[in-house]
Amino acid sequence: MGKKFTFNRITLIHALCWGLIIVFPLFMYRQNDTLTDVYRHFLRSLGATLGYMAIFYLNYNVLVPKFLFENKRKRFVLYNILAIFVTVAITTWWWHLMGDLFPNSNPRPASYNSPPRWTRFVQMSLMLILVVGLSTAIRMSQRWQKLQEAKKEAERIRSDAELKNLRNQLNPHFLLNTLNNIYALIAFDPEKAQVAVGELSKLLRHALYDNQKHFVPLYKEVEFIENYIDLMKIRVTNNVKINTNIDIDEDDSTPIAPLIFISLIENAFKHGISQAGEGEIDITITNKDDKITCEILNTNFPKRDNDKSGSGIGLEQVARRLELMYHDHYTWEKGLDSTTNKYFSKITLTR
Repeated sequence: MGKKFTFNRITLIHALCWGLIIVFPLFMYRQNDTLTDVYRHFLRSLGATLGYMAIFYLNYNVLVPKFLFENKRKRFVLYNILAIFVTVAITTWWWHLMGDLFPNSNPRPASYNSPPRWTRFVQMSLMLILVVGLSTAIRMSQRWQKLQEAKKEAERIRSDAELKNLRNQLNPHFLLNTLNNIYALIAFDPEKAQVAVGELSKLLRHALYDNQKHFVPLYKEVEFIENYIDLMKIRVTNNVKINTNIDIDEDDSTPIAPLIFISLIENAFKHGISQAGEGEIDITITNKDDKITCEILNTNFPKRDNDKSGSGIGLEQVARRLELMYHDHYTWEKGLDSTTNKYFSKITLTR
């Protein structure tokens, strides 16, 4: 449907432009011209206009795409020279024929010296060269536009494929980390491990299904995050302080990329708790002034060498997904505060 509409629009533009050029000579007459003079002037101009049209569309449809675009420049120039020579010869013959068929009712004075015929040949040739240039410029601009559209479409397909690949990586990465946490519970508290498996089933629905969408409502993503935090609370001791401040309306349907914050929260639980079971994690999520903000602050206990929970790809995925889905519409501040030995990570998404 789109291609048909574009074709009709281009055809209409061409028809209007050539129509204006054809009828324009009808308005260029002198006050004392007779109807025969008007016909004479119009038919003479019509011959030239048809010559322009012939050269324009010969280049537009044939010579430019088949020779110039194929790097056959010599043949392109040669065929244009031949076409211009034939067109000038025909239009010049037509010009004088119309002059003979429709004599001027206001003949020039005897003292008037008509310009030599070769001047019209040169004038017509120059005009046709300009038409060749115009036709070539229009055709090349259209080709450039199509190439740009094809490039954008290829980039979109590549980005979609990369996002799909990232999502496919994220599911097993998230599942692996969560299973490692449940595995740690089994050794000292089987009952809690059973509860954790139940909580995990809630998370998997979101991770497996909603994660396949480009965007999900914010309230669903927040619900997933709260369930994940509840799951993590099962395995930590009372010595770990977990503070959450989620200021989101229950029905907030603001679109957000699924699981865009979960790797940050995973990272906080991974590095924010010491071997002695102590630590502090602060999680704040807000949606104010057209900005969704996730800010996490946690004590810093570097990952132990024997800790195999995760492979470290989570944060790399976050960076890549932010760039693909929120290019120029996000900020990510992160680092270690050496005075408090706390790691902070703050992502702000703007609309």
